[in-house]
Amino acid sequence: MIERDTFGRRLFFGSNYLFLTILSIMCILPLVHVLAISFSSSAAASAGMVKLWPVDFTLSSYEYVLEKKEFFRAILVTLERVVIGLSVNMVLTVLVAYPLSKEIHKFRGRTIYSWVFVFTMLFNGGLIPLYMTVKYTGILDSVWALVLPGAVPVFNVILLLNFFRGLPKEMEEAAFMDGAGHWTTLWKIYVPMSLPALATITLFATVGHWNSWFDGLIFMNSPDHYPLQSYLQTIVIVKNFTISNLDNLKMLAEIDERTFKAAQIFLGALPILMVYPFLQRFFMKGIVLGSVKE
Repeated sequence: MIERDTFGRRLFFGSNYLFLTILSIMCILPLVHVLAISFSSSAAASAGMVKLWPVDFTLSSYEYVLEKKEFFRAILVTLERVVIGLSVNMVLTVLVAYPLSKEIHKFRGRTIYSWVFVFTMLFNGGLIPLYMTVKYTGILDSVWALVLPGAVPVFNVILLLNFFRGLPKEMEEAAFMDGAGHWTTLWKIYVPMSLPALATITLFATVGHWNSWFDGLIFMNSPDHYPLQSYLQTIVIVKNFTISNLDNLKMLAEIDERTFKAAQIFLGALPILMVYPFLQRFFMKGIVLGSVKE
């Protein structure tokens, strides 16, 4: 089918490009503004002189942040959470998506299980029952309290099972004829053929664990066990920031509440900003997992 290059078509695509460009700029500008504040002096930040470029460039805020043990402790907790949580999420997502991708005559309980999982996306028991469940299972104030409540991300399961359904059935039938069972078929055929989908849900799971902050506040009894985003949330809302305990008097004139918080916020987002470009090409393939393919 040949599509005609009409004025309406050009206008439509031009409007889309313009809208997406403006939307991208709106997403990028706040991050650039925070980065500029983090590299600016205390006087410039307090006077509101910083826009999109640092004023009176200085690295004092980053020097002070990198000296704080609390910041690195929070990073270690977050890294532990990402490693454990991502491993648990990926294994359970694959194990749940594979049987749910089968036809109804091969897995008669598929519809019931599917609706059970979808139900958990729409409804939950509430915050208090969740807290009581975590408390009485004995995982409160541990990394497992941050991992197990969301061990099966249903949205990722739906993406992956749709991808599994789109794979050639002949591959599975050939494996069964050669004597392979479901475990062999899953790990040696389905998983290797699903790398774009797995990369996409890996990105989703990683960003979800890295950016999550609320569960750290309610499940951790000690601030020493806060993940990075929970720690950053606490310092952002604290109003009585003080740097009077600094030994270097020069920093007193170069660091204030805004520059200090901006430096920590940018350092907290930096790892995801570094990882995302490497997964971008897989993300572009996986984002249309549920679309119609020809």
